[in-house]
Amino acid sequence: MRPLQRTRGLLVASALAAGFVAATVTLAQEKKEEEEPFWAKGRPKGDVSAKMAPVAAPPVPTPADKLPALKAPSGFKVEVYQSGILDARGLRRGDKGTIFVSSLFVAGKIYAVTGEKGKRVTKTIASGLELPNGIEFKGGSLYVATPKQISRYDKIEDNLDKPPEPVKVFDQLPGDIPHGWKFIKFGPDGKLYVPVGAPCNICEPDPEKYAQIFRINADGSGKEIVARGVRNTVGFDFHPRTKELWFTDNQRDWLSEDMPLDELNRVANPGKDNFGFPYCHSGMFTDPEFGWGKSCADYVKPAALLGPHSAPLGMRFYTATAFPAKYRGAILIARHGPWNRTKKYADVSVAYVDANSKVTSVEPFLTGFVKDNQYLGRPVDLLVLPDGSLLVSDDHAGAIYRVSYGG
Repeated sequence: MRPLQRTRGLLVASALAAGFVAATVTLAQEKKEEEEPFWAKGRPKGDVSAKMAPVAAPPVPTPADKLPALKAPSGFKVEVYQSGILDARGLRRGDKGTIFVSSLFVAGKIYAVTGEKGKRVTKTIASGLELPNGIEFKGGSLYVATPKQISRYDKIEDNLDKPPEPVKVFDQLPGDIPHGWKFIKFGPDGKLYVPVGAPCNICEPDPEKYAQIFRINADGSGKEIVARGVRNTVGFDFHPRTKELWFTDNQRDWLSEDMPLDELNRVANPGKDNFGFPYCHSGMFTDPEFGWGKSCADYVKPAALLGPHSAPLGMRFYTATAFPAKYRGAILIARHGPWNRTKKYADVSVAYVDANSKVTSVEPFLTGFVKDNQYLGRPVDLLVLPDGSLLVSDDHAGAIYRVSYGG
């Protein structure tokens, strides 16, 4: 081979090798991006943020004698209602007193706690489900929502030891895992209300499919959107007097330690109200990426702000009379607590609502879930029992607590 030909051959080989290396690096970067979990999207660079990730619950429930010592205001009593329930999340009560409990990532199960006034027993009535967080009970049937569909278990309380095959109610859900788990509840209008969270930390999703709350008839028909611009609600309830829908909403991650502030919202105009995601956060400021050309004035303001990355989940209007008068008509809210924030906190808070549906204040009600900046427990859902006491689920410790008032 002549020297000139040899040189050209080496140059071609070098170019091909460089191209191969560049392609390999690009593919590796793309693979890395594909493997990056959805919760890490938008994470800033830095040693502190690099260590942050969703808090993993213990693989087994916390023993009853090791559960956190929770504190409530003077006159209230806090006790363990049931322990040993792995990943305890949603709470519903059947007509015959059965307490149904859902789970999420760890367990994928639906439980039934029986013996409401005696020795309690926990039974597993479904397992192997995909993120069955959303449960509801009506007309003798237990409704279960996963990211893909809503099913119904008929006459479930008569068949706890041999549950019936589920009946499909609705299967037109997107099925995304990011913010795909549900909270479902029947409204005063007899319709089932269902959220579809944004499939991302921050993005501009199809508004006809995501970031919304919709309602359907009990048989799955008649879908209509109730609220838009809702990033991720995992808890809502209806005002006992006005019948309006109120909901908690988790705002985006990774902006800063102290922003955004998570929200408590009120739907005054069903089908028309838009709560701002992804353009406006906390009703205060526009998103640095998607907020250009937008104004927070164009969206519904939060009824109350619930703290930075507080992860508010279940909420209930307190409609019983066992608690002191100031709690009647107030909203009890489970703040699950932040994972992408250096300082941790979690509690059940109470939001006081006046006669004009205005939140006058928000203050802690049940505390003791955090010690030395570590989670001992994390509240998820709330349930008011017929005697006026309050049940609180804890997915981190795998337990349910009962809060009562003794005067």
